[in-house]
Amino acid sequence: MYLSVIIPARNEENNIKNTVEDVYSYLLRKNIDHEIIVVENNSRDKTVEIARELMARIPTLDLLQLTVESGKSAKGYAVRKGMLKAKGDFRLITDADNSTTIDHIEKMMPFFDQGYSVVIASIALKGAVVAGGSEPVWRRLFGKMGNLFIQIMAVPGIHDTQRGFKIFRADAVEKIFPKMTIDGWGWDVEALALARKFRFKIKEVPINWKNDIVHSKVGLKAYREVLLETVRVRWNLVSGRYDK
Repeated sequence: MYLSVIIPARNEENNIKNTVEDVYSYLLRKNIDHEIIVVENNSRDKTVEIARELMARIPTLDLLQLTVESGKSAKGYAVRKGMLKAKGDFRLITDADNSTTIDHIEKMMPFFDQGYSVVIASIALKGAVVAGGSEPVWRRLFGKMGNLFIQIMAVPGIHDTQRGFKIFRADAVEKIFPKMTIDGWGWDVEALALARKFRFKIKEVPINWKNDIVHSKVGLKAYREVLLETVRVRWNLVSGRYDK
């Protein structure tokens, strides 16, 4: 199988249908051998029901349901389980709100032919376009300050670790994701830090980004969580935990 598309979804009844349909329609039109995995983690709305309805008419769609501690975001846990369940030679993690559309793979996949193992979306590079209203001032400020901290602590040279659109080659997934320890929002930092540790080349690519600010799960608490988890990643690196 060529491509796996993993979509973590918690309380995404407003987004999941359109996102899955857009992804499937594009991949079908391009005749790309693929699978789509919705990883549902403890939703309290109709996310599961909608996903099951979609499965009845989308043959490449699968649903992975997780049981996690109530109230815990577990974004990283969902990503890890989905990535390791996937069978594609390339594995894309994308957000349920479709903030980065699937057609961005057209500008990202060619970098794998240039020796890269991880290709990630970025709104911090020249050429990126952020739709109006997608990034409030407070998020821009915290994002820039947070990234400086993340670069110093874990992944120097990566200007945007947090976009929810990342593609990993299968061998990188099998090396990186079993070693991961972060269950929350800081999973991106850990995955990229491990990619560096294991000498996988990372390419950052500017994208068009339109965030669903009304239903976004990323608030101030998530920013704080990422910074705390970045410290954990740094400690794991220097203490040798990832070598065990």
